[in-house]
Amino acid sequence: MTTRRIKGAAVAATMAAAVAACSAPTGGTDGAAGGSGSAESVVIGVASEPDTLSPLLGYGKDGNSKIFDGLLARDADLELEPALAKALPEIADDGRTYTYTLRPGVKFSDGEPLTAEDVVYTYETVLDDKTNNTAKSELDAVKEVRADGDDKVVFTLKYPYAAFPARTVLPIVPEHVAGEQDPNTGAFNTEPIGTGPYVLTGWSKGEKLTFKANPDYWGGAPKVKKLTMAIIADDDVRATRLRSGDLDGATLPPNLAATFKNDDARKTYRATTYDFRAVTLPTGNKVTGDTTIRRALDLAVDRQAMVDKILDGAGRPAYGPLPLDDPWYAKDIERPQDLAEAKKILDRDGWKAGRDGIRAKDGARATFTLFYPSGDKVRQDHALAYASDAKKAGIDVKVEGATWEVIEPRMGKDAVLAGFGSTGDPDFGLYTLLHSSLAGDGFNNMPHYDNPAVDEALETGRRAQDPDDRKAAYDDLQRALVKDPGYTFLTHIDHLYVLDDHWGDLTTQVEPHEHGFASGPWWNAEDWQPEK
Repeated sequence: MTTRRIKGAAVAATMAAAVAACSAPTGGTDGAAGGSGSAESVVIGVASEPDTLSPLLGYGKDGNSKIFDGLLARDADLELEPALAKALPEIADDGRTYTYTLRPGVKFSDGEPLTAEDVVYTYETVLDDKTNNTAKSELDAVKEVRADGDDKVVFTLKYPYAAFPARTVLPIVPEHVAGEQDPNTGAFNTEPIGTGPYVLTGWSKGEKLTFKANPDYWGGAPKVKKLTMAIIADDDVRATRLRSGDLDGATLPPNLAATFKNDDARKTYRATTYDFRAVTLPTGNKVTGDTTIRRALDLAVDRQAMVDKILDGAGRPAYGPLPLDDPWYAKDIERPQDLAEAKKILDRDGWKAGRDGIRAKDGARATFTLFYPSGDKVRQDHALAYASDAKKAGIDVKVEGATWEVIEPRMGKDAVLAGFGSTGDPDFGLYTLLHSSLAGDGFNNMPHYDNPAVDEALETGRRAQDPDDRKAAYDDLQRALVKDPGYTFLTHIDHLYVLDDHWGDLTTQVEPHEHGFASGPWWNAEDWQPEK
């Protein structure tokens, strides 16, 4: 039996599409919600909402979904601990077989018992090619999942995969409900049933999601009886509504979180993250697909200035997808802004400056469009700073704000100020970000990056068992990205949250890019204890 704790990975529910909405949720006048001073009903302001609430399509795949539970969960330190399983898995066959025994007496919120067949159904459906789950490559190692009686589930892997237990935070759905529907279009996507501490009671798209405590939750009934997640895309509006008492808490950018510094009634929480901002450089664009242009942009950008001026120090320069303090980070890839070198390599490759200072080669001007999602001030500021730095090297970047509905069809040709990042094992974030087999697969590998050396390193990192071999592979990958960048990595940002000071001993986790309902100091709202 494996009894040691296992390092966790990404910590969030999928929060994909930005939604421009300012409608007030049910607040302080209903059930002692926002601003009422009650610790039993909480209204939180977040920037976006999920596309779906079905784990079969990716919702909650990294844990903390609140409606659901996985076989395992993560604690405050991201260590794996039992959830629907009553213990960590038994590992056999040199890491190719994992056996989980289910916790007895667990029921779904409709009263039906959890069985091993529900676990089998969940994993098999996620892996089914007919299911529109763009994260299924994360379970590539799974060869078979089967039930052994009502309370045991056995996973057989194609190859030893050291990070596999962290993949079993995937939420489990009831076969007796979801199995009767099309996983892509069924009502379960918006009317989910799970085993988690909260039950969805309503979802007004673009406005709010409301949840009530599950009184029969196997982990104990939560003290916070009602949760409302208000969807407010605009940062300024979110801060204003928090200040007015319409919200009990909110996620805020650094400049707005700072305005609550002297507010004795509220507390600010800061979570370090793997969340990075980067510019995608599509290979299908004549300018951004040019390796020399990519390398020049990488040299032209002033990352430290972005941290200081845009993030007000709440972040770190990003020289690649992994943060500076990550144990998998390649220590020799830091590079300061070097405009002289950027101009030199452009000149050498035939990108010559015209009278207006913008370079051209073979009749093509060094210009391209960079989109950022409207309402996201932090990304807008990154985009403008990037364009300013690029122009100093003779590259004209035209910055445009747009909705994701406008941006998504153009991601293969136009650059995007994007955000990614997964905690834990490097395979969790890097494979979907960079592997050529996932080019253009939703938000996976948005620039259609294709580098055989990087693909080889990703496969080695995923399959190798020796930690030294894995470290060498990921070091090679990071160095390859310096020579042939598919993205211009800019900053790793800290997440800031402001919350009414009604609860004691709240914590944050190290967070991935995705954050909102599942992260911040409310990552474990089911465990909160009122203090005031």
